[in-house]
Amino acid sequence: MVKVDGYDVPEGLYYSKDYEWAKVEGDKVRVGITDYAQKQLREIVYVELPEAGSTVTQNEPYGTVESVKAVSDLVAPLSGTIVEINEEVQSKPEILNEDPYGKGWLLVITPSNLDEELKNLMNTEQSVEWHKSLIKEG
Repeated sequence: MVKVDGYDVPEGLYYSKDYEWAKVEGDKVRVGITDYAQKQLREIVYVELPEAGSTVTQNEPYGTVESVKAVSDLVAPLSGTIVEINEEVQSKPEILNEDPYGKGWLLVITPSNLDEELKNLMNTEQSVEWHKSLIKEG
């Protein structure tokens, strides 16, 4: 785990500039929002996710997350078919604030173009540098 000014950036994940992470698990990918995203949103009160079986497209919205501060689109880091959604997050959205990289995952997808699309995401080292630039701008 790398800490950037109080924000967690776990190693071994891929990151999008839409504040989402992707973890390759065999032929599936688990997706969620970053620690930075949940801390910026503050208290998350509602999550809307698509149904299992639907498809997502890289860089396209697939759902929303609502906090006391704002409503934000969830943007897919990769394209594929959703095989599982985290129903617990929909009934207890505060899990996103408590454990964004663990219990707070959002989707599991079967990616349709994994090798090509991973090239569009940041690795941990790149994400750490990106987080530093966000904090400097902030």
